[in-house]
Amino acid sequence: MHTVAMPRWLVSGAPRPAAPKLYCFPHGGGSAAEYLRWARGLPGAEFHAVQLPGRGSRLSEPVFTSMDTLVDGVLANVPLGRAPYAFFGHSLGSLIAYEVTRALRREDRPLPERLVVSGYPAPHLPRASQELHTLPDAELIEEVSRIHGGIPEEVLASVELRELAAVALRADYQVLETYSWRAGEPLSLPITVLGGSADHVTAEQLQAWQELTTGEVTVQQFPGGHFYLLEQPAAVLRSLAGALRTVRTKERSAPC
Repeated sequence: MHTVAMPRWLVSGAPRPAAPKLYCFPHGGGSAAEYLRWARGLPGAEFHAVQLPGRGSRLSEPVFTSMDTLVDGVLANVPLGRAPYAFFGHSLGSLIAYEVTRALRREDRPLPERLVVSGYPAPHLPRASQELHTLPDAELIEEVSRIHGGIPEEVLASVELRELAAVALRADYQVLETYSWRAGEPLSLPITVLGGSADHVTAEQLQAWQELTTGEVTVQQFPGGHFYLLEQPAAVLRSLAGALRTVRTKERSAPC
């Protein structure tokens, strides 16, 4: 199946044809614009952040409310053909990156050379049942802020901004809370797993990603909570740069 480049789906940094591409999937309620600063901090990568509908520049577009339709949308509209490339996802973005990778394998399309997941337990682990997506806007925002943090103070302080933020947040939590992991063959690519040492996602839940691939799994925790990557940006970028260096090495060592 051929993909069609849809500019509204990607927020991209400067072209770097000799570097691997890094596709970033934002957290629940997040926007691609939050990762723009990484384009400058990762000179060894060509940066692309996936912009889902219902937020940022796509605020007026209908949102996805299930993982299957979201993954289908990414595969149909985001060009992922040229190797080498890697995926990064934080929180819900980790789950999206993982399921997009599995879908690419089902369609026998080129896979990322490395999957970098952050702040999310291995998807096959049991999860507590939640229905945050059914809460009224104000309660949804307050509960997500209480559990995870990461919602800017200006959003919490503004009725209008809370209403706008709740649209994407509700949709993403519906994707998350209605998701059901389907057993299948493990992946065969390396996975880098990142997390915050004070996050509710435990070291054991991060380590369990090893059960989902036959490739090497590296787990690294940083000081901080669920949004440790905002608290430790330089350290996180160094870790990403290290992971991407292995992608470059693999590509350069490939036979002509």
